Amino acid sequence: MTGLIPFNRRNMNQENTGLQNAGFNDFYNMLDDFFSGSMSPTRSLTRDTFKIDIEDKEDAFVVEAELPGIQKDEIDLSFEEDMLSITVNRKEEVNKDEKNYIHRERRSTSMSRRIRLSGANLDDISAKLDEGVLSINIPKAVKPNTTRKIEIG
Repeated sequence: MTGLIPFNRRNMNQENTGLQNAGFNDFYNMLDDFFSGSMSPTRSLTRDTFKIDIEDKEDAFVVEAELPGIQKDEIDLSFEEDMLSITVNRKEEVNKDEKNYIHRERRSTSMSRRIRLSGANLDDISAKLDEGVLSINIPKAVKPNTTRKIEIG
């Protein structure tokens, strides 16, 4: 089935094909995805990284990252120059005591997301991993009052 696509329309220069305003791009992409299927594994940003939600509350930012099956010792959180970094490094090894194995596999996964959050109070950031959901609470720094009424004398 993977050989049925004569060319991948996503890689075509759409300016030369006249398809950029035709409204058929999503349709063609769907067809390309259907025929390419899972037979040819390709890397995709939507499949290879974890999903995050960012909520801007009045007094804090709340970030939730979906990390099913990930343990807290496999997660590295850091905040530097208005950037929150969430990095996951996971190494799996199948270690069996049997010496006559025919097949052994190892898997190593690394994923990272960076989010710009300006105005954070770095002293009170907290994080919790619960049932595969990492919740990070980042309080906002108290802004100094920059408005002042000036009396005319």
